[in-house]
Amino acid sequence: MAEATRIEKDSMGEMEVPVDAYYAAQTARAVENFPISGLTFSRRFIQALGRCKAAAARANMQLGLLDETVGKAIESAALEVAEGKLDDQFVVDIFQTGSGTSTNMNSNEVIANRACEILGKERGDKSAVHPNDHVNMGQSTNDMFPTAIHVAALGGVEEHLLPAMRELAAAFEAKAEEFADVVKAGRTHLQDAVPVTLGQEFSGYASVIRHGIARVENTRAHMSELAVGGTALGTGLNAHPEYAQRVVTELRSLTGQLFRTAENRFEAMQNRDAAVELSGALKVVAVGLMKIANDLRLMTSGPATGLAEIVVPATQPGSSIMPGKVNPVIPEAVNMVAAQVIGNDATVSIAGLNGNLDLNVMMPVIAHNLLESVELMGNTCRVLADKCIRGIVANAERCEDYAERTSSLVTALAPVVGYDAAAKVFKKSVQDNVPIRQAILDSGLLEPERVAEILDLKKLTEGGRAD
Repeated sequence: MAEATRIEKDSMGEMEVPVDAYYAAQTARAVENFPISGLTFSRRFIQALGRCKAAAARANMQLGLLDETVGKAIESAALEVAEGKLDDQFVVDIFQTGSGTSTNMNSNEVIANRACEILGKERGDKSAVHPNDHVNMGQSTNDMFPTAIHVAALGGVEEHLLPAMRELAAAFEAKAEEFADVVKAGRTHLQDAVPVTLGQEFSGYASVIRHGIARVENTRAHMSELAVGGTALGTGLNAHPEYAQRVVTELRSLTGQLFRTAENRFEAMQNRDAAVELSGALKVVAVGLMKIANDLRLMTSGPATGLAEIVVPATQPGSSIMPGKVNPVIPEAVNMVAAQVIGNDATVSIAGLNGNLDLNVMMPVIAHNLLESVELMGNTCRVLADKCIRGIVANAERCEDYAERTSSLVTALAPVVGYDAAAKVFKKSVQDNVPIRQAILDSGLLEPERVAEILDLKKLTEGGRAD
């Protein structure tokens, strides 16, 4: 049976839309025009767009430009959008017009028709609530869409990403303290190096995340700037002079975030540099996480033929054919997320280049990729902390055995006997396959008591010279 439809009109003519749909003609055209990926905008973006529309309605009512009865209905409908009650009505593909006009009009039509319903009118009654004249009052897609990007992204950063990153940093710091006395062999170029503690290595991981937090926090200054009020090009055509500041005030109330009007609205239209900046910060965090995840995979390798310096929590069987095998699946998942975020950043960077003349025309893909990266990184930091880092156990005996056997222990001997003599001892240790301690004793260069003093493994991790 054919789906029941109704006729909606826009400036190009009539369109059939599903009879129960809140969207109208322009949305239906976009659905027909862009059957590309099946990807639609995220919950967080739709929430931000709904809040922006509600804030705009409040501002226009305050200025006496929007009838209060109509304005209140628009505000209520927009807040329903923000709350997720109408998510199924946002049906336009991510890959669409570069300004995001199709999705902006999708929201205008949904809010207008829902407002009509609130007022007891029929859907599509533009004399009651018009998607352009009323819902889009004082706006252009060109300023509303980037405003929604910033509202969504900064909300995701503050509410989701940064709390998760702080949890992960704290988990690494706790392990750094727990493993403070576990001495192991360091490795540079994947070759044996001087001793280090497992705690020192984990303190480095904590610092990676703390530095990442600072990088993300540093994007606040620019992400908090909103293009709203610039309308089509930044001039503010068709918007009341007080409109932008009133919208920002309402968005502060709705989100709890300290938004402000853009310092230069022309820049805010032409460029998406703030989004590129945030994406870049996320990429740096992703790079650091991939390095950490790979270190964890190396340190837990084994259990019989690898390093086996740590044991990560066993979360699931590792093989469908090898009984009992357990794999480091959480670090592997982290690596895949890092690869995705790095790829997303490449897309955002390329999209940022396309601010041709007075408008960026790749905003939908910027919104999609940036918000995906924020969500993925937040989820990943929390999973890594909860399901891996907090449950890691040190194989202290194996670590200390490696620390004793690393031939680079000879480094501590060099200030006492000289570099060349120490190098000969190193070569002898490797040639005879004996620990460096034994090779030093066999050389007769120092008394056993002095060797024991120089090769105090824990002291070697604390820096300084043996002499």
